[in-house]
Amino acid sequence: MGDEYRARIFKSGNSVALRLPKALGLKEGTEVIVREEGGEFVFKPADEAPKKIDLTGIAGSMPWLKPLTREEREFEERELDWEGKLLPRG
Repeated sequence: MGDEYRARIFKSGNSVALRLPKALGLKEGTEVIVREEGGEFVFKPADEAPKKIDLTGIAGSMPWLKPLTREEREFEERELDWEGKLLPRG
């Protein structure tokens, strides 16, 4: 079992907050997941948001891949049945 610390709950606006000791090594702004398990509270760091992939360097290495023209982006309209079935073209 790890070290034990005592913390204090206080009112912050319309919420309550828990002040954690600096000795835990948490950085300000770290997002955590808090859950109740059998009358005890457990918290763990939240997963980081997925990082976006920058494809700008890859695009030049594929000369066959070109953006669609405005005409290529236009599609013929079709009627749809709102139950999820396609209606025959008339």
